[in-house]
Amino acid sequence: MKTFYSFTAILGLSFFISSFNTLENSNFSHKKTSNHTTVFNDTDLANAEKANDFFKRYADLKKYKSDVMSLYRTRTLGTIWFDEDEINEFGSVLYEKAKKTNDLVFPYQNEIDKLFDDSLENNPSKTDADMLLSSMYVLYTKKSNTDKKKLSYNDMLKDFLNYSTIEESSATANLDAKVEYDQYYKLEDVLKKYKKLDRSHKWKPIVPAESPYKELRPDAVSSTIAQVRNRLYLLGDLKQDSKSDVYDRELMDAVMKYKVRNGFKPNYILAEEHIKEMNIPLSEKMETLKLNMERCRAIASQIAASDEYVLVNVPSYEMVYVKNGKVQLNSPVFVGAPLTKTTIFNGEIDRIVFSPYWTVPQSIVQNELRSKIASDPNYLAEKNMEMVNGQVRQKPGPDNSLGLVKFMFPNSDDIYMHDTPSKTLFDFEKRTFSHGCINVKMAKELAVAMLKDYPEWTQAKIDKAMEGKVESSFKLSKKVPIYITYFTSLVNENGEIGFFQDVYEKDKELTGESAIAAQ
Repeated sequence: MKTFYSFTAILGLSFFISSFNTLENSNFSHKKTSNHTTVFNDTDLANAEKANDFFKRYADLKKYKSDVMSLYRTRTLGTIWFDEDEINEFGSVLYEKAKKTNDLVFPYQNEIDKLFDDSLENNPSKTDADMLLSSMYVLYTKKSNTDKKKLSYNDMLKDFLNYSTIEESSATANLDAKVEYDQYYKLEDVLKKYKKLDRSHKWKPIVPAESPYKELRPDAVSSTIAQVRNRLYLLGDLKQDSKSDVYDRELMDAVMKYKVRNGFKPNYILAEEHIKEMNIPLSEKMETLKLNMERCRAIASQIAASDEYVLVNVPSYEMVYVKNGKVQLNSPVFVGAPLTKTTIFNGEIDRIVFSPYWTVPQSIVQNELRSKIASDPNYLAEKNMEMVNGQVRQKPGPDNSLGLVKFMFPNSDDIYMHDTPSKTLFDFEKRTFSHGCINVKMAKELAVAMLKDYPEWTQAKIDKAMEGKVESSFKLSKKVPIYITYFTSLVNENGEIGFFQDVYEKDKELTGESAIAAQ
């Protein structure tokens, strides 16, 4: 099971990562011929023969032929909307913008839609796809251009193919550029890399040299080591593949990098579970990326409207507190067991309770405590518990199951966030221990951070309130949104992808539904 690594990636303020530099540096050079300015070679998209063939097959676009072809003049690159074999970010932005433009009717919208649906096969060729997008660009520009200046389509295209277009799009989209849209595009970028890796046929299953498998440690010599080395090279954790079968210093660093970004316990041991994770097919990894891109879409507008919030991600067992667009704190958590799952929902924290009582749920009393109380008359006193109005509750104190502070957000499932005296549980990779509530390792630090705007709550006052003697409750004048999420893949601030186990099998449910629907 995996712990969370740098979940703050989902809160990144930058919109694009360095891979987009290739777009910025693309050189659309200008050349001239003796008769006209259109310059093509044998591999270029827009020569006259290909253009004529395209407009014959897409006859409803023929009236735009001159305008479309003007976009390819002076361009020595064969395409406008592609980077290698993938539609680039500008193509994606054009597609989204065109869909939202009122009264824009594109004659071959179904063909365009196919380009952005990875589940479909037999899509238009790259040549047709680029010219279809260029045709859509012309129609989009005709509808959306309100500039009184009569700029040529080519000049307007130069303005479109820059970062401001993408930033403008992200600012107005349902995905917030500062938060989820950034994560969405980072996941999309990883998806493109995985697709390219899949097409290369370099991804081969790791076949352990010994059966049953034996753990590998530094200085070990094995053919398994050479296979792991190649895998980490393909994944980017290693800069080069020396093909050595010795578990050396170089591989140790790569293994550590791999483990940390994927949430494994940070050590150099290569156990069987790590080999199994490395052997998950690329097709499954890509499906996971797509699912989490959609999760970004689902939550983006809500987070975009929040200048302060707490976000808990169940699969990575991590909590992050954000204020004014900046991460103030992140902390490990443990969550509900598979039989008592933590509910995925949004709420609002309205109270902080210091040195709380714990009123034991009746289900726990019936299933776990009744027999113990019956067999041991001193059980309640020994556990610092008491019976009040027919209910069992644990008194405040350092051993209280809720620790020394809890954070309340009203909900029908009676879930809340709280401290815990069981700090050693945070050392586990799989942290599904609770009855549904969220146990926070750095609960006191969270309380301090959330109370910074309340001058009366000095550090000394907070320390006194958390002595575990008397319960005290403080109602927040401004409620703080809390989002309990379920992301099984995330990109950290270093641009590194992390995959986390599907602890509640929600990915499995979704992919299962998709498979059934596809039949």
